[in-house]
Amino acid sequence: MASATAAGASPGPAAPKSRRSVTGTRRTVAALFLLPALVLLGALVVYPIGYSLVRSFYDQSGDSFAGFDNYQALFTDDGIRTALKNNVIWVVFAPTVATALGLIFAVLTERVRWGTAFKLVVFMPMAISMLAAGIIFRLVYDQAPEKGVANAVWVGVHDTFAESSAFPKAHPGRDSPLKPAGGGAFVTKEPVSAGQVVTLPLVGVAPDQMPDGAEKAVAARPEDGKITGTTWQDFTRGKGVGKLGGVDAAELGYAGMRIEAVKDGKVVASTKAADDGTFTLPAEADGALLRLPADNFKEAYNGLNWLGPSLVTPAIIGSYVWMWAGFAMVLIAAGLAGVPRELLEAARVDGANEWQVFRRVTVPLLAPVLAVVVVTLMINVLKVFDLVFIIAPGSSQDDANVLALELYRKGFASDQPGVASAIAVFLLLLVIPVMWFNVRRLRREVRR
Repeated sequence: MASATAAGASPGPAAPKSRRSVTGTRRTVAALFLLPALVLLGALVVYPIGYSLVRSFYDQSGDSFAGFDNYQALFTDDGIRTALKNNVIWVVFAPTVATALGLIFAVLTERVRWGTAFKLVVFMPMAISMLAAGIIFRLVYDQAPEKGVANAVWVGVHDTFAESSAFPKAHPGRDSPLKPAGGGAFVTKEPVSAGQVVTLPLVGVAPDQMPDGAEKAVAARPEDGKITGTTWQDFTRGKGVGKLGGVDAAELGYAGMRIEAVKDGKVVASTKAADDGTFTLPAEADGALLRLPADNFKEAYNGLNWLGPSLVTPAIIGSYVWMWAGFAMVLIAAGLAGVPRELLEAARVDGANEWQVFRRVTVPLLAPVLAVVVVTLMINVLKVFDLVFIIAPGSSQDDANVLALELYRKGFASDQPGVASAIAVFLLLLVIPVMWFNVRRLRREVRR
């Protein structure tokens, strides 16, 4: 009877089982493991975002509600508008150039034996902090060619094609037969005649800056039918040493000085001084004025002002590309390793040249990787701060300004936390579309 009853009785409710996640882990245990990360995420990300959003609607003191006044400043304040314009330049050019260089490096180094060593060298700047890179490029862009590498190279190339003057500060002394002729040139006060010996003394060039080929000056001798003379540094070290206007034994000639004979505004003859400063003009110079052209005295080419208002932003973008081109190259090279070689060979068999294979096969196959690189760099440049703050000098920082730097300046230098918070929220709004695009792309990749 008992057994029948037991057999006919409906079973009672089953004991509740603990719910498990798809990985087999209890959800309570998973939540406990995630709790520290969630607390840190809330403290370091969620709370600052929420506080910045609330603070952006209050005035400088934080006591009075300011509405959208701080956001209105984003489009009316000159500094913020300049920063926004520069951020657009950064987003357009920096990721594009870095990705293009990374693609070129990745493709070209595939076929060389020393490609791994080259990739290592290109990627090495990634190991340097933004602060250190900023200090390096502040020196690279130094205006003085003897300090700045960029200007040393630029001046070297310039001087290869354009001869520079050796006498940029030379000028006539007192009681000189020369007078200013306008435009930086000097001309004799009186016309010269055939058989005459002309002295053209100058001062103003330091002895250690005289041309390497300069020799001790020699007094010229007269020649029939010609005009001779000497141009030299009319200065001897030591008080009361040497004769003013006369060629002394210790004084150097202006080697290579150009002398022109001018009649009625036209150059009828010209010559260059020898290493000892002597020169000779033909008979055509009779009755002419001797002129030392302004080219003799122009200032030496000092290169470009890389950190000036017009070039500071491209210069800083160049330093960013130097750092991040290696990152782009490594990711693209990894994607390139997964490209089926059969497709490339098939394109070559069909008659495509290397440029067509690259443009029509390689690049389309690498499109997902290129998208990852570009999106990552776009997010990165929206937050760029260190390079601009370190490289741009005080005189050009306003011209190189970006939103992250302006946020710092408004929040700390100008004591406008409300405007700074509005800039922070605006930056977040700029990043969200890029992140949304990246998430959608990743989901499409997973579905495939």
